Amino acid sequence: MANDSIQKTFGVALLLCVICAVVVSSAAVLLRPTQQANKLLDLKTNILASAGLLKEGVDVETQFEQITTRVVDLDTGRFTDAVDPASYDQRKAAKDPALSTAIAADEDIAKLKRRANYATVYIVEGEQGIDKIILPVKGYGLWSTLYGFLALESDLETVAGIGFYEHAETPGLGGEVDNPNWKASWVGKRAYNDSQVVLTVIKGKADMTRAGSESQIDGLAGATLTTRGVNNLVHYWLGDQGFQSLISHLKSGEA
Repeated sequence: MANDSIQKTFGVALLLCVICAVVVSSAAVLLRPTQQANKLLDLKTNILASAGLLKEGVDVETQFEQITTRVVDLDTGRFTDAVDPASYDQRKAAKDPALSTAIAADEDIAKLKRRANYATVYIVEGEQGIDKIILPVKGYGLWSTLYGFLALESDLETVAGIGFYEHAETPGLGGEVDNPNWKASWVGKRAYNDSQVVLTVIKGKADMTRAGSESQIDGLAGATLTTRGVNNLVHYWLGDQGFQSLISHLKSGEA
């Protein structure tokens, strides 16, 4: 067959496509364990960072040994052994009708549509019991669903920190949820008052001379919808649809 024939040209192109497909597929299969390990390491890093526990230069796995992973039944607010925390995927469960619950439109302030029946929480134990609890949170902003963690101190009322590890909000505007200074402003804020959610992300800046400012977070400048989305997701997950029952049971020692 002539080198410049159409048949040979197509044959060579087809052979190259097959070879490339095999190489790419093989690489994907071989690298999958590494990718999964890196993904888990990144998750652990974000969990530690959200609670202000991440130390630079110290092995993340070593630092994570201080954290106990538990699964909570969101319907009862109690810990459960119904699923294995090591393999449970809350994001996948939220999409499975058998493992999740549809949220009524008037209650879906975080725009989730469905909520997984179980949630994975992370606990740091101290000498007197729980030192910190780290809760997974998510909700819709302007362009995307924001995924993150909200940590509470041992009193289960004071914010220890917050962090979002995945979102697609506008850089410089809604993307300021990643700003270290803004995240630091959450530390020490009051989340509950007599079991009522009082933590609020307001529009504009909190007036620290006025009553209630101890529960207020400055809004994101130029990002009204992202600000509202973060406020809504906080209220949803700290409320009775989320972790409020768990918090109440932990306070009474009944979880």
